[in-house]
Amino acid sequence: MSLIILGSVAFDALETPFGKTDKIVGGAASYAALAASYCYDQVKIIGVVGEDFGENNLSKFSKHHIDITGIQIKQGEKSFFWSGKYHNDMNSRDTLITELNVLADFDPIIPPSYQDANYILLGNLSPQVQLKALERLDKRPQLVVLDTMNFWMDIALDDLKNILKQVDVLTINDEEARQLSGQYSLVKAAEVILRLGPSYLIIKKGEHGALLFGENRIFSAPALPLAEVFDPTGAGDTFAGGFIGYLAHVNATDFDSMKAAVIYGSALASFCVEKFGTERLENLTKQEINERIESFSQLTAFTI
Repeated sequence: MSLIILGSVAFDALETPFGKTDKIVGGAASYAALAASYCYDQVKIIGVVGEDFGENNLSKFSKHHIDITGIQIKQGEKSFFWSGKYHNDMNSRDTLITELNVLADFDPIIPPSYQDANYILLGNLSPQVQLKALERLDKRPQLVVLDTMNFWMDIALDDLKNILKQVDVLTINDEEARQLSGQYSLVKAAEVILRLGPSYLIIKKGEHGALLFGENRIFSAPALPLAEVFDPTGAGDTFAGGFIGYLAHVNATDFDSMKAAVIYGSALASFCVEKFGTERLENLTKQEINERIESFSQLTAFTI
């Protein structure tokens, strides 16, 4: 049984109050796959890069035993590139450059060795690409998790609603949940969104944690208070990768397992923001992860 991560594999150039970078590895699939690899040993990526991405950057995945057979390399073309500058509050940012390059006409190809997938994360791409990848699988995976954003709600809402009918879990942030549902209350928003198709909904609230809805239950997970957030890029993708990686590891998709998966994803996301790009995610230890999860447990442990 394998876990597929579909999404962008890209270059980012970032500027935050703590410094700036030249081009570094980024993209939703990059963050999610690295996070998932700490939970599960059968992670496989589907994405596309240009000739400029290079073997050195691809080796970042191979070192984590991530299968990169599904990464298309377009000779003579350039990888997707995004550049952004974060404001002092680190919750808002300005996009400086977006170059779609190879991502502009990305056609997701499913290698034959990926057809045994029991779990799939459809990372933040156009709903049309997400649906195409799902339809190209010979059998529907046990769990389909979809991540999206307000951009697709603005320009491809009908396509998004179409694929929502075919997924099990949707992960979005609070602003996107309000936009998609037309409701300000997140509880009411969840009720509307769950009627669109998903069985479970995760609403990410950044420094305020995350909410899990499903089976007529609600779980509220805290965010770990950090003294410094160095770079929030990729935190949501890291969360999603840790979430589905944990579920693949325990091979369970019930609400209680998802509660634990939310904590695991939150713990990994808290590491992601400590350095630029994927740097922190590339070099974690099991002990660090276990200690971070214990820190989350202590945040809300109490007796009455």
